[in-house]
Amino acid sequence: MFELLGAGLAGMLQLKYLAPLAIGALVGVVGGAIPGITITMTVIVVLPFTFGLEPLQGLAAMIGVYVGGETGGLIASCLLGIPGKPSAVATTFDGFPMARKGEPGRAIWLGIWASIFGGLLGAIVLIAATEPLARFALQFGPWEYFSLFILALSMVAGLVESSLAKGLASGALGCVVTILGNDPVLGRERLTLGIPWLEGGIPFLPVLIGVFAFAQIMSDVEKMGGAASAEQALDRGVSLAVSHARVLWDILSRPFVLLWCSFIGLVIGVLPAIGGSAANMLAWDQAKKFSRHPEKFGTGIPEGIIASESSNNANVAGSLVTIMAFGIPGDAVTAVMLGALTVHGIQSGPLFISQNAQIAYGMFAAYILAHAIVLAILLLGVRWMLRIVVVPRSILFPVVLVLCTVGAYALGNAMASVYVLLVFGVAGYAMVKVGFPLAPFILGVILGDQIEVNLIRALMTNPDPWLFLTRPISGLLLGAAVLSIAAALWQHHRQRRRMAAAGAGDADF
Repeated sequence: MFELLGAGLAGMLQLKYLAPLAIGALVGVVGGAIPGITITMTVIVVLPFTFGLEPLQGLAAMIGVYVGGETGGLIASCLLGIPGKPSAVATTFDGFPMARKGEPGRAIWLGIWASIFGGLLGAIVLIAATEPLARFALQFGPWEYFSLFILALSMVAGLVESSLAKGLASGALGCVVTILGNDPVLGRERLTLGIPWLEGGIPFLPVLIGVFAFAQIMSDVEKMGGAASAEQALDRGVSLAVSHARVLWDILSRPFVLLWCSFIGLVIGVLPAIGGSAANMLAWDQAKKFSRHPEKFGTGIPEGIIASESSNNANVAGSLVTIMAFGIPGDAVTAVMLGALTVHGIQSGPLFISQNAQIAYGMFAAYILAHAIVLAILLLGVRWMLRIVVVPRSILFPVVLVLCTVGAYALGNAMASVYVLLVFGVAGYAMVKVGFPLAPFILGVILGDQIEVNLIRALMTNPDPWLFLTRPISGLLLGAAVLSIAAALWQHHRQRRRMAAAGAGDADF
């Protein structure tokens, strides 16, 4: 393993790989720093430029975007109080108050160094756990894969903030999208509505681009604002001078917060399609619960920044573990990577490392080196980042939409992909407006055909449906899916009771 990792690091240091990685990291830092431009949107914009590259070059660029975006998002959170990305929301709770108290440099660099440490701790797990998990996944038959995919859908549907019913319905709608086109076994047309380009099914990447990028932009256009406060912060002038020795001591003198919150980020990263925003909030909450002075959280203390930023970078490693070991995207960014692998004819999953060892260990190397590159970028350019975050969204959003449209067209050089992008962009925006979460929908689109194929394979191998329960791993996974839904029901019920009790208390008062 160490020899392969050493070879991967040596190969990644070649200019043809290092250049895309560095450019991706720079684009990710800038995209993460700009409020409203999510990491998913940034990696989607980068995606079309990777089609003409070697697979590892394109993946290196996207990993650079991923790591850079997770780190860059803290800049707006700390300096402006506006999250640069959803996974930096909790960073605003203590980062912005610390900056307002006259320590913006300390707030920024606490977040940056915590991100680097959290990401590198995640790299240890990424390298150590991916291959054993992939070997474990080789024991899976169609029964186990079917159950695993059902578990993935149940978990993400149960952990969304909105109602459980809407989460499950959103996942089911995603599965319905995969029915359009030809039957995967018999090749018969299904629900093509007489439209010729539907015969081959709905291409995944235009759906992803439309649902996430278009819906996000339209939602942000409705609530555009905050530029005035950003300009005021810029006019006041901000000194980012800081003692790095003091910042490093702030972090290393709190090893429990760093290690525990990095672990939380890793675990949530492994869970399909939940993402860094959940890791960010949960880690901050955990740090507060374990703290001896929880009342100070939200006033600008180091623990809050360390917790939130170490968790969201470790979350990246967890997401990469999931896609490389099981072929299931950990979040929307790894879903784009999965699509990029498919474009290049590479199958992600249990055989990925054994069949594509050079690419796999190259990805490990890219993830490690991306942290060093991001650190170098921020050491040189963090003083200019405040200028970047106040770029008007009226300029940014049209550019992003044009690049997304060009990217969708470039997938097959056909307008059909652009039509898919438009239709699902409108559909995604409508889902957001009525409160349906997007993550289960996308996971349903990704896993729907795999659920169907493995169900058919299992029943063709042995028509006994009880095997889904009597095979140990399959039965355990289905049991976990039931427990996940039951836990979600209990959680939602408890939340409703608390809200009702709070409402009754306010009424009595």
